[in-house]
Amino acid sequence: MLNEKTIQIIKSTVPVLEVHGTAITKRFYERMFTQHPELLHIFNHANQKQGRQQTALANAVYAAAVHIDNLAEILPVVKQIGHKHRSLGIKPEHYPIVGENLLAAIKEVLGDAATDEILGAWAEAYGVIADAFIGIESEMYEQSREQVGGWADFRPFIVEKKVQESDVITSFYLVPQDGQALATFEPGQYISVKLEIPGERYTHIRQYSLSDAPGRPYYRISVKREEANAEKPAGIVSTYLHEGIREGDVLQLSAPAGDFTLEQSEAPVVLISGGVGLTPMFSMLASLAEKQQRPVTFIHAAQNGQKHALRAEVERLAKDNPQISAYWCYSEPTEQDRESEAFHKEGYLDAEWLEQVAPEKDASYYFCGPVPFMSAVKKALTERGISADRMHYEFFGPAASL
Repeated sequence: MLNEKTIQIIKSTVPVLEVHGTAITKRFYERMFTQHPELLHIFNHANQKQGRQQTALANAVYAAAVHIDNLAEILPVVKQIGHKHRSLGIKPEHYPIVGENLLAAIKEVLGDAATDEILGAWAEAYGVIADAFIGIESEMYEQSREQVGGWADFRPFIVEKKVQESDVITSFYLVPQDGQALATFEPGQYISVKLEIPGERYTHIRQYSLSDAPGRPYYRISVKREEANAEKPAGIVSTYLHEGIREGDVLQLSAPAGDFTLEQSEAPVVLISGGVGLTPMFSMLASLAEKQQRPVTFIHAAQNGQKHALRAEVERLAKDNPQISAYWCYSEPTEQDRESEAFHKEGYLDAEWLEQVAPEKDASYYFCGPVPFMSAVKKALTERGISADRMHYEFFGPAASL
């Protein structure tokens, strides 16, 4: 527990963190990777280059400062980050490295304003916060290892089958190389894939949602090939998976993780996805079709039919389960899409159309996709009067703000 003086000092730094938080975290990562380049085997290089990781950490530090007198307020976020850390292989010995470089970055960025008293308070606070992460992640490692078919760290899997689902998305069916049992998972969870890519100095780790229901003799991930554009280069990992990985190859996987999962309820469910955000949504849909009779509405937004993955599987589930309905929204349909009436709405999702296809106010709404897409969905649902506690969403990569 922190004493009152330490709490007050930390709270006094909140306005400073609001202004300088990202500069501090940017300098933190620069320092840490210079002194400990081995950590580049763990961190997502793309998120670093795009500044997403720096912003996410700045937000986390700011939230910790705001709630330093009641850290229970940020426990859900701690658990969410803990899942990612366990999936990546973060261990207790990494925390002192983070603490040392974070304090040094605060001092470098703030200069004389970072007094010994302030740095001492933050050192004490960091120790408490780090202990919370270490404790939660230790439990997660143990749960992962002790469950039937479970394991800690990474385990080799064979690519049993590779299926092109659309112009940009390919599925990989993965089975344990040792032939032993396969741990179950909650629909919506993800695994980490660790790759050593030819020509790359460091290991790359990426997290991908499992895109099928639990209980299969395999894990399935459906990966979008990230193309180059004016804002960013082509995805190194997604390109290698699409072009360099063949059936029979071996991939290193972490056990399933994540807290974006279906709540136990009898309420109707509305699943809304954009692009490759359909992967956790499909896992939820397939699980609901097998185990429950709750009304389910599945809504997917894609550019057009050529970019639309897993459509046939969703339509088969809807055909076989009368409680399931499915709708497609295409932003740029092709002429063939129009001729075959392959979609229900042209353009982008909006509150009016969502009300038509999913009018239930008492439903639980789950959505996933690019951040602008999720912002639009959240805005549309809010305009319809859907309460925040009925909205559940997942970010691919570091948490952002909607």
